[in-house]
Amino acid sequence: MGSVLSTNALSKRYKKHLAVNGVNMHIERGDIYGFVGENGSGKTTVIRLITGLIFPYAGSFELFGTDNSSSKIGQARSRVGAIVESPSIYMNMSAYDNLKTQCAICGVGDDEKIRAVLQDVGLEALYEDKKHASEFSLGMRQRLGIAMALLGDPEFLILDEPMNGLDPSGIVGIRELILKLNRERGITFLISSHILTELSLIATKYGIISKGKLIKEITAEQLHRECARTTCISADDPQKLREIVKATVDNQIEDIADGIKVLGDMDLTALLSAILAAGVKILSINCGETSFEDYYLSLIGGAEQ
Repeated sequence: MGSVLSTNALSKRYKKHLAVNGVNMHIERGDIYGFVGENGSGKTTVIRLITGLIFPYAGSFELFGTDNSSSKIGQARSRVGAIVESPSIYMNMSAYDNLKTQCAICGVGDDEKIRAVLQDVGLEALYEDKKHASEFSLGMRQRLGIAMALLGDPEFLILDEPMNGLDPSGIVGIRELILKLNRERGITFLISSHILTELSLIATKYGIISKGKLIKEITAEQLHRECARTTCISADDPQKLREIVKATVDNQIEDIADGIKVLGDMDLTALLSAILAAGVKILSINCGETSFEDYYLSLIGGAEQ
């Protein structure tokens, strides 16, 4: 696939406070990378380091294979679009004038490009609309900010809390826009957020950060397995129970006190019938599943204080 971003023990210190502490993260081409952490965890600081708004205290990173200390890092950053904290929108200007100003600043684009990016983000009706951005909804401003970031045809788009403060329809709109740009234009995304349920609908990979440390990097498939439905069965003969379960279902199983844990969906009726037919006495059955929030909180609880 090819690496888009790789950090190596990336750190940032403000006086005595280590805001980012030895972060190692890896984003491949085509990823929608959900960057998850509580407020103050270091998400925005990492993004500011990557985009060159601040400089590392220690460690390094590579952007499209170019080291941050290289004289060519500016060329690599030209392939990146970013909205850090909030879109840089002039509230007393129309959508068109905001985009025209951005074209002048970046030395890219023309009227046809402006029309194209407005269409990309679902705001094509604003091309000739003189209404000022101050009159837009928050969701429309977020879309306009993304349109501005798209003017340079980025291969990698960084969005810092893009769904923060949006109403449900606005969140759905931004989610669908991200999926569309990823699918149709092949844009790789780094999306920081603390809205876990929304990230779980779009992310292909996650980085979980707490107190400046990246404590887990996990793919969506791995997360699904970690949060899969579980069935815990205890019995009077745990060893025989394990043999029956292994012979009856193909699921992954784990040992627990007095029994086993079966991961994933299965035909529970068939399994229980097999256990009873073998003369094994069932002591208890407990079914459940771990939510993304529960999984995240279990990791945060295990982070160093």
